[in-house]
Amino acid sequence: MKDVQMEADLREIQIDRVGVSNVSYPIVVMSRQDKTQDTVASVSMSVLLPHQYRGTHMSRFIEALEDCCGRISPVTLEAVTKRLCDRLDAPEASIRFEFPYFIRRRAPVSGIESFMRYEANLEGIFSVGKFDMVTGVGVHVQTLCPCSRAISKYGAHNQRAFVAIKVRCTHFMWFEELIAMAEEAASSPLYTLLKREDEKHVTERAYENPRFVEDVVRDLAVALNREPRVSWYSVSITSAESIHNHDAFAEVTRDKGKPAPPDGERGQR
Repeated sequence: MKDVQMEADLREIQIDRVGVSNVSYPIVVMSRQDKTQDTVASVSMSVLLPHQYRGTHMSRFIEALEDCCGRISPVTLEAVTKRLCDRLDAPEASIRFEFPYFIRRRAPVSGIESFMRYEANLEGIFSVGKFDMVTGVGVHVQTLCPCSRAISKYGAHNQRAFVAIKVRCTHFMWFEELIAMAEEAASSPLYTLLKREDEKHVTERAYENPRFVEDVVRDLAVALNREPRVSWYSVSITSAESIHNHDAFAEVTRDKGKPAPPDGERGQR
């Protein structure tokens, strides 16, 4: 049967990434609390398409995904991306999993338990014989404005904020470790189920620990700078402001193998 994708293309334009996205797929990931966790991921896969090829074979992405049998780890990510390079004659391949991740949490005073949802992602890239992996989490937290507390006779505005952390590691890190960093940097963690005594505790904790978005992102940068397993990181926080019709955000990206960029220069991935 004629292989149309492998026809020669005369435009001499390399395509940086071509593939499939938004593939819903059941997966099993490692869990610190329960050893493994079943969840459903949105999967994206791509390869670098050399200029001489007209197209890529989309079915082979799904075949490579099937080969891992839904069990996701650094080992399987490397195997799948390498297989994509081999099957599609590509110098570079990537795969990204985005999925909900659940942790059983106890309320701070009553101790009542409930599941708390976090957003997790894993991205593997195999390029020119080398494998690279980025681990990420998304964590909802509470922030209370230091300025509002300082200038108000009583109370202070507070809101839900979203912290996103991505890291490259020299050794394995659990999602739970990154989640804990995000929650510790905020005014207060969030919980799914709270009784009245828990609500009192969370409200008072936030009031006693006011945080700007700048405070949160800087404290996370300090924590990640101190973590020897992290070689590169990108952190951001977006606050859905409760008294403004806009969001506030802050972000920092650092490669720990390079000196910190001077003021006015952005960190680069």
